[in-house]
Amino acid sequence: MPELPEVETVKRTLEKKLAGLTFEAVKLHMPKIVRLPTPEEFADFLKGKKISRLGRRGKYLLLHLSGGYTLVIHLRMTGRLVYTTAEAPLEKHTHAVFALSNGDQLRYTDIRQFGRMMLAPTAELDEMPGLKTLGVEPLSGNFTREFMKKELKRRRIRLKALLLDQSFIAGLGNIYVDEALHRAGLHPERLAAGLSPRETTHLYQAIKDVLNEGINNRGTSFRDYVDGDGRPGNYQEKLAVYSKEGKPCLKCGKPINRIRVAGRSSYFCPHCQKP
Repeated sequence: MPELPEVETVKRTLEKKLAGLTFEAVKLHMPKIVRLPTPEEFADFLKGKKISRLGRRGKYLLLHLSGGYTLVIHLRMTGRLVYTTAEAPLEKHTHAVFALSNGDQLRYTDIRQFGRMMLAPTAELDEMPGLKTLGVEPLSGNFTREFMKKELKRRRIRLKALLLDQSFIAGLGNIYVDEALHRAGLHPERLAAGLSPRETTHLYQAIKDVLNEGINNRGTSFRDYVDGDGRPGNYQEKLAVYSKEGKPCLKCGKPINRIRVAGRSSYFCPHCQKP
């Protein structure tokens, strides 16, 4: 599933091309991807709407439109949103085609069909389903060491489960949680409330560092993720533990282990990340 760095990369690559353009028409090949309003109202409403700018909230991509509305897109597991020419062959599993005022198109493809779109008044975004429960943005000024120290002290829950909770920190997923915990030297099953002030600081910095590195490398691509230009990311080449079971830890050389925490596979070094 695209996480914060991937969605941020899609936002940045698309904003350079979409800002200032207008939706001329919308064709939905898979109407069920539209959550709000009805698919017919969705397609009709977007005609003539100008794209003013793009944003992101957690793993949600936001296209801010003229008239005070925002197109909200969640790519879920395999969604792709790519800018292309109208002449480019239509890929299999293309579920939506947005015709643009310059003659090009924005296309949404999704093999698993889990992605969703909705329209919302921009002023009411914080009350929309999915968005209203999101926690702090980890690359914003609201994400501070003090926030982490205060919040971790009162949470008797395993670190991996807590960091995956979107109501705590928005945008983190399996890849970047495992990478941050390894960088901070923390076992995924450690209790959040048991961290020392120094460990909390290390985790705070590790989260910021791995997210920024992910963005700088245009995200992580294993199978489905590509940016708004259709290009895969590079961060998979720099991962230390995620999906590295049995391979040597880059810090100590011991084999990487895999366990399940909070229903998810968790990769860690048993030597560098002791319980």
